[in-house]
Amino acid sequence: MSELSAVKHNQYARRIRLLQQRLAWMRTRTFGPLVKRSFDVLVSGLLLLILLIPGLLTILIIRLDSSGPAFFAQKRVGRHGRLFLMWKFRSMCIDAEQRLATLKQQNEIADNVNFKMKRDPRITRVGGFIRKFSIDEMPQLWNVFIGDMSLVGPRPPLPREVAQYTPYERQRLAVKPGITCVWQVSGRSDIPFKQQVEMDLHYIANQSFFYDIILLLKTIPAVLKAKGAY
Repeated sequence: MSELSAVKHNQYARRIRLLQQRLAWMRTRTFGPLVKRSFDVLVSGLLLLILLIPGLLTILIIRLDSSGPAFFAQKRVGRHGRLFLMWKFRSMCIDAEQRLATLKQQNEIADNVNFKMKRDPRITRVGGFIRKFSIDEMPQLWNVFIGDMSLVGPRPPLPREVAQYTPYERQRLAVKPGITCVWQVSGRSDIPFKQQVEMDLHYIANQSFFYDIILLLKTIPAVLKAKGAY
């Protein structure tokens, strides 16, 4: 190969590499998020319709079991630190937030960032059941539908939890929060916070449409087993 031909060959190879990099960037920045968002809207909208009757029955049972509204809205931290209202079926007494201060010494999570108690006295009779099988999370399908959340992604933390994050831990806010995630299908609240962060960052680095499908399929047996749900 002549020197001129070698130069032309190198220029052609460089253009091919640049084109491949550009296509990879477009798939990551445009096609990937577009597919994920379209899938979120389609599935959440369909599930909202399918679960309408069970949802209405849940509302009725909650209202009959204890005083207060059937829904509970709480400020959570979303992508890049944006605050939004996350919806749940109410599983605790109406003064649960006020009673939290008196229970903090009984926190069963060693990292002290999250708060969890296996026998939290604030949980109602119906609340214990709907929390165990994640029925209380059903209204978050609306959060997914309107774009605050995704079906799959790191769970949305509370502002007081994010205030304790290190810069490394704040990286889990790089994507939209989700209804389910890696540690949700691997033990839920039994997974230590530091390990939750590592699992979330692994997901962010390796996320894809097919990875989301796998996690959604794993969510079904994880919910039925109710391991780490409290």
